[in-house]
Amino acid sequence: MSKKQNPELADAENPTWSLETFKKSRPAKEVLPNIFSDQISQELLKPRGRPRLETPKERINIRLSYEVIQHFKSSGAGWQTRIDAALREFIQSKPNSDLRR
Repeated sequence: MSKKQNPELADAENPTWSLETFKKSRPAKEVLPNIFSDQISQELLKPRGRPRLETPKERINIRLSYEVIQHFKSSGAGWQTRIDAALREFIQSKPNSDLRR
């Protein structure tokens, strides 16, 4: 079943890609240096956003008591970061202890 394109939405400068067009396509890192200077190409290819951390935080689910959550939430935004800091402080205060029981 083929989809019919709405002629009112057709854009002659940006035609719909066919499977053949996708097969012929190449990554920007191969094409841009032929169009722009190396400096401009590198700038265009530079990843956006915050650089990846070497050891990023991990998303987990944890159940904490109501009192603990209310204590940290009561001081406003950033309460999860403050819980992380409190746990780090606890770890540093017990460097050689075996916390497994």
